Amino acid sequence: MAGSSRRRYAPQLIPPVDSRGHAEAAERARKLREEIEHHAYLYYVLDRPEISDEAYDALVRELESLEREYPDLVTPASPTQRIGAPPSAAFAPVRHASRMYSLDNALSMDELDAWLERTRAAAGGRKLDFVCELKIDGSAFALTYDNGAYVRAATRGDGTTGEDITPNVKTIKAVPLRLRAAAPPARLEVRGEVYMSKASFERINEEQEELGQPLFANPRNAAAGSMRQKDPKVTASRDLSTFIYQIADPRAVGVTTQWLALKWLRDAGFRVNPDILLARSADEVREFCLAAQERRNDLPYEIDGVVVKVDAFGVQEELGYTSKAPRWAIAFKFPPEEKTTVLRHILVSVGRTGAMTPYAVFDPVVVAGSKIGKATLHNVDEIHRKDVREGDTVIVRKAGDVIPEVVGPVPGLRTPGAKPWEMPARCPSCGGPSWREPGEAVYRCTNVACPAQRMERLLHWASRGAMDIDGMGEEIVRRLVEAGIVSDIADFYRLTEHQLAQLPTGRTKKDGTSVTVGRTIALKLMGQIEESRHRPLSRLVFGLGIRHVGSTVAELLARRYHSLDELAAASAEEIEAVEGIGPKIADAVAEFFDNPDNLDVIKRLREGGVQTAEAPHARLPQTLEGLTFVLTGALERYSREEATQLLKERGARVSSGVSKRTSYVVVGEEPGSKYRKARELGVPILGEEDLAHVVETGEPPVGEA
Repeated sequence: MAGSSRRRYAPQLIPPVDSRGHAEAAERARKLREEIEHHAYLYYVLDRPEISDEAYDALVRELESLEREYPDLVTPASPTQRIGAPPSAAFAPVRHASRMYSLDNALSMDELDAWLERTRAAAGGRKLDFVCELKIDGSAFALTYDNGAYVRAATRGDGTTGEDITPNVKTIKAVPLRLRAAAPPARLEVRGEVYMSKASFERINEEQEELGQPLFANPRNAAAGSMRQKDPKVTASRDLSTFIYQIADPRAVGVTTQWLALKWLRDAGFRVNPDILLARSADEVREFCLAAQERRNDLPYEIDGVVVKVDAFGVQEELGYTSKAPRWAIAFKFPPEEKTTVLRHILVSVGRTGAMTPYAVFDPVVVAGSKIGKATLHNVDEIHRKDVREGDTVIVRKAGDVIPEVVGPVPGLRTPGAKPWEMPARCPSCGGPSWREPGEAVYRCTNVACPAQRMERLLHWASRGAMDIDGMGEEIVRRLVEAGIVSDIADFYRLTEHQLAQLPTGRTKKDGTSVTVGRTIALKLMGQIEESRHRPLSRLVFGLGIRHVGSTVAELLARRYHSLDELAAASAEEIEAVEGIGPKIADAVAEFFDNPDNLDVIKRLREGGVQTAEAPHARLPQTLEGLTFVLTGALERYSREEATQLLKERGARVSSGVSKRTSYVVVGEEPGSKYRKARELGVPILGEEDLAHVVETGEPPVGEA
C-alpha cells in the first residue's frame, strides 16, 4: 500500500494510546490491524480508496512501532507481514517469477540520510553507488517474454500472485511485443509502472463527466482501473504508457548493476524513464531528490517521490530483505500537496449541453505552485458521497497536479447547523427546470434558450476542433451576445465588418470614450468567418454540439452521411447501424434533428453560406477503403493534418500506432519509433513521393519504397 495514490482525507481513525501497558497495546494493535486490512481491501480489491496515503502510512507505521516494542503481538496475519491484498477473483491468477516487494519510505530528508548511513554501515563501510529514479505514481505490473516474444502481463497483486491482464496491456503502445535484443533469454520477467499522463487524465475525466459516469480520483486510479477492464478496447482508449525499471532475474541477461540493467532494458525496446542518476555520493542523492521535488509540477506525468537503490546487485544480495521490503532500496516520499481552506459557496455552472455542474468557491490557497480558489464538485452524488457543505473546512489539492479538487471536509471543524447541499430545482442562468435522466449522474437545464448554454454553444462552434474561427474568443462572444447581435451560431454568418469594428471591449480611453474592437481585428475575424464556411462536414457536425458526439463520432457520421440533410433524415436505428455508433449516441443525434429549433438554425446556416454537404472534392472514389496508414517524421509537401485528411477522403483509416494490421507506414524526415516498429513487423514503408502518388491518383500502394 505504501507508495499508492490514495489521498481521500480522513482524520485519525482510531484514538492513539499515549501510555500503553501490554493489554492496551494488544487492543490497539488489534484495532490497527482491522483498520489497515479494511483500507487495503478497499484499495487493492475494490479500487475504492477512502483515506490518503499519509493517513494509511501513519496507521502502518504505528502498528510497526507497536510490534517492535511488543514482538509477541506479531501475528502471521498482521498487515506488516505481507505485501498487499489478494488478487481479485475476476482475473486469472499469475504467479510472479520472484516476489515483487514493496518499498520502505523515507518521509523526510533526515530519514533518507539515516537510511543512507545505515545502508553504508551494513555494507561494511564500503563506498556505495546509488541509482536514483523518479517514483512514478502509477500501477505496478510485470511483463513476461518467452524467447523475446510477449506472452503475459500481470498486476502486482499481493507481491507473489497477481492478476492476468495480458490482453489489456497488449494494447499499450509502449509495451514491445518482441524484444530488440539479439539473443533474448528463454524466459524474461520485467517490472515497471503503467501510468496515465496528466493531459490524458484530464481528457478521460471530461469524457466521463460528459457521459454521466463516475470520475477517477487521480491518474494512478485511472491507470489501475484501465488495466483491469474486461474489454481491452476500453484499455486501448485510455492512452496509457509505461516505464520499466527492473529485471526479475538480472543474471538472465548478464548485467551486474541496476544502471546496466536500465541500459539493457532501454536497448531491448522498453520505455525507461530518462530522468535517472547514477549517484556517487550521498550528497548527489539528496540533490537529485530535492531537484525532483522542485520539478514535479512541470512533468507531464505524476510522481510522488524518488526511489533510491544500491547500484551493485552483489551488494543488494548481501543486504537482503525484510519480510516486506528490500534493505537496499528506499522511496523518498514528497510531502503531500494538500491544503486546508474554508469552502464559502457551492455554485452551479451550465454547459453547452445543459449539464449543470456544481463547483466550490473557497478561500484561495497555493497548491502545486499556483493559487486556486475554485474547484469542480462534478455532480450532486459526489457532493453527497464526500459530504461537503458550505462553510466546511475542506482539504483541497490538484488531482494529477493539474485539476483543482476538493478532497473532502474536516468533520471535526464543521460549523453547527451546516446543511447538506442539494441541486437547485431551477437553472441558475435562466430559471428553467432542471432534470436528471434515469441512470445518469448529471442534472441538465431543459431550456434550449438558456443564456449560459447559448454562450457555451457559441464558443464550442468557434473552437479549434470545430469551425476554428480564430480570434472569436470568450470576450468577443460575450460582447456580441450582450449587444444582442449574436444569439445562435447562424448569427456569426450575418456579422458585418462594421458591427465587429464598433463592438465595445469594456475598456475606456483617458477621455472616457469606449475602446472598440477596431477595423484591423474586425477584418481578421471576417476572414476567419469566411474560411469557416468551408470546413469539412465532420467539423460542422462536431460544432453543432450534439450530446455524446465528439470529433471521432462526427467523422464516422460524416463518412456515412454526406450532408446534414441526409443525417437529419436518418432514424435512430439507421444511425446505430453505423460502425462505432451505439444506441445512446444514435438516440441523441436523432433527438437533435427532431427539434424544429435546431432545424431552423441549420436552415439559416445554409442561407449564411455555410457548407452543409461534403464538398465535391471530398466525394472521391473510396479506393483506399480498408487500408490503414500511419504517419511518422516531418513531411515537406504536406502538414500532418493535410496528409491525414487527403488519405481519409479516399476512404483510408489513419492511425497513431503501428501494429500487424497496419497497411503502410509513411516516413518523413527524422522518423521515430514507429518506423523501427514497422520494420520489425514487416509493415510496408512509403516515402513522401509515394504518399503524393497515392493522394493524387487514388491508387493504393503496391509495395515498399
